[in-house]
Order: sequence, then structure tokens, then C-alpha cells
Amino acid sequence: MRIVEGGIPKVVAALVFLLVFSVGSALAQDESCQYCGMKKSMYGHSWMVLEQEGGSKTGLCSIHCADIHTALHIDKPVTHVTVGDYNTKKQIDAEKAYWVIGGNKTGVMTARAKWAFETKAAADKFMTENGGRAANYEEAVKAAFEDMYEDTRMIQKRRKTMKMHKSK
Repeated sequence: MRIVEGGIPKVVAALVFLLVFSVGSALAQDESCQYCGMKKSMYGHSWMVLEQEGGSKTGLCSIHCADIHTALHIDKPVTHVTVGDYNTKKQIDAEKAYWVIGGNKTGVMTARAKWAFETKAAADKFMTENGGRAANYEEAVKAAFEDMYEDTRMIQKRRKTMKMHKSK
């Protein structure tokens, strides 16, 4: 076995490098929403992935931020969308999902929640327990755009309050 300076075998040094690189890569895979900074690991239940013409993909924390992205990149039409199932956090086809708008669960980046479920039974159970109304993907997108002004004002007020508390 050949020894590098300092007495550590090259094989051990290579294994340590690979381990550090792997751990670093795993941590880096916890994507953040480019608009609000929320992490995928915490918002998997609302995480959306937009695939645009040309194949680029963008992960975002919620339908609110997905709508912002869509509006800002009007020249790059969205070709496919997945969303996190509310219960399992598994990415599912947003257009095939069973959506619930509203209810008593706080939404992500919105006062009026928009949640996606892989099955109708799961959506129905959620509505029985928490309220809200059934919707399809187009209705959820439209509701997110309709709520954009009030939600943006709410987020700005919340962040201003947080800054004031941090400065004390």
C-alpha cells in the first residue's frame, strides 16, 4: 500500500473525500424556493416542480411561488407540473391531482390554502376533517393568482414584524 505524505494511505484519503463529498451533495439537494427561501425538506407537502419548454425544471415551495415564476417567465411555457401530495409528500402530476381550496389548515405563502392529493378519497377525507372545496389544477392556479395581492401584502407584513422582533 502506498502512503501519502502525513502517513494516510491514498485509499483512506480517497474514501474520506468521497464521504465528505457525498454528505455535502446530500445536504445541497435540499432545494430552496428561489422566491421565498423555504426548503423542500420542510415543504414537501406543497412543493411544486415546473418543467418548461426546453426541459428546464424549477422547484418551488408552493402554488403561490409557482404562479410568480410562471408570470415572470411568460416566454417559457410550462409543459409539465408536479406537486407534493399533502399526506405523503410524493411528487404527483398536478393536473391529475385532486385539489382542495380553503379549509382550516394554514396554507403555504397564502391565507387560502391550496392542497393537492393523489387520490379522491384522501381529498374527501381532508375536506371532511378540515373543510375546503374540491377543485382541479386550473382552479387552484386561478385561485392562487386571485389571492396574489392579499397574500403578498400578508407576507410583507409578516416579514416586517419578524425584522422588528429580531432587531430588539
